[in-house]
Amino acid sequence: MKRFYSWVHSGALAAALLALPSAASAQRGDSVYIEDRMNQLQQTITMLTGQLEQLQYKNQQLQQQLEKMQTDHEFRLDQLEGKKGGAPRAPSVPPPPTGPNTAAAPPASGAQGEQLYHDAFKLLQDGDYAGAEKSFRTFVQRNPQHPLAGNAQYWLGETYYARRDYQNAMISFAEGYKVYKTSPKGPDNLLKLGITLGVLNKKQEACAVFVRFAQDYPRATDLQKRRADQERHRAGCG
Repeated sequence: MKRFYSWVHSGALAAALLALPSAASAQRGDSVYIEDRMNQLQQTITMLTGQLEQLQYKNQQLQQQLEKMQTDHEFRLDQLEGKKGGAPRAPSVPPPPTGPNTAAAPPASGAQGEQLYHDAFKLLQDGDYAGAEKSFRTFVQRNPQHPLAGNAQYWLGETYYARRDYQNAMISFAEGYKVYKTSPKGPDNLLKLGITLGVLNKKQEACAVFVRFAQDYPRATDLQKRRADQERHRAGCG
């Protein structure tokens, strides 16, 4: 009987030992799965952020068009009153919108450029990163002073980052911060530059960027600040 229990015990132990590699493999598989899911979620958030950006820009354009129509309407009323002998009043022009995320209205001649930007973003959403890269680069080269140029420079960097071309992503985000520091995407360019430097194992440079982020963008959004703190700790900046 003792022999039987000894055999059962040793058999169970052997089975458990044989199962260990499978459990370890399962854990590795879970880690890979979680990492893939995190990457997918990050890309989804990126896409949603871009869609929100486009909606805000279109809403601003509609607001400006409405204000212009209102001003034109008041001007016509003033002209009619003047013809009737009344003293024409000066048309009331609403003040331009202000705020850190406010972009100026593009000039009439920039309609084609704006369409190019939206076409490039559509390619990015569709996962055509090479096509989006080409379109965003063309947009920035042709329209360096356009209100959306800083945004385009940021999304250009994202086309590289999504393909793990971190070297070109680093260059693109650095250019976005340097040239379009005050644009709505200025904080995002600098933040993503720090993240990319971390991926490239350039710890010292990445930590310097995260310090610069806090100095240059004290009014960044809470989400941007939290992300900067998370990435700073991940890079081991202390």
